[in-house]
Amino acid sequence: QVQLVEFGGGKVQAGDSLRLSCAASGRTSSDSVMGWFRQAPGKEREFVAAISWSGSVTYYSDSVKGRFTISRDNAKNTVFLQMNSLKPEDTAVYSCALDIFALRPQFSGDYDYWGQGTQVTVSS
Repeated sequence: QVQLVEFGGGKVQAGDSLRLSCAASGRTSSDSVMGWFRQAPGKEREFVAAISWSGSVTYYSDSVKGRFTISRDNAKNTVFLQMNSLKPEDTAVYSCALDIFALRPQFSGDYDYWGQGTQVTVSS
């Protein structure tokens, strides 16, 4: 069993930065991918970014590419999402997730474990 816990959400102004962390406990495999998703009120869950177990492969949605950076520290079982140049439309609950087999990192339905989510609010 894997447990995921997110940290680092908060309220910021447009243009500010935030760094989210996702701490994982339990066994993960070298085939796995860790992802970040977000969901704004009244909207569907949206893929944000994902990273391979080694950290050598990353994926980003077009809406965050160039502003957000995903990284990981396997020694600490932690994945990070550095969010720069935040915009009001980035406001959402951000959740990290683990996909054991990593076939389609952008698809939320493929992920096996989820954190509880952390709120990010960006005001204009």
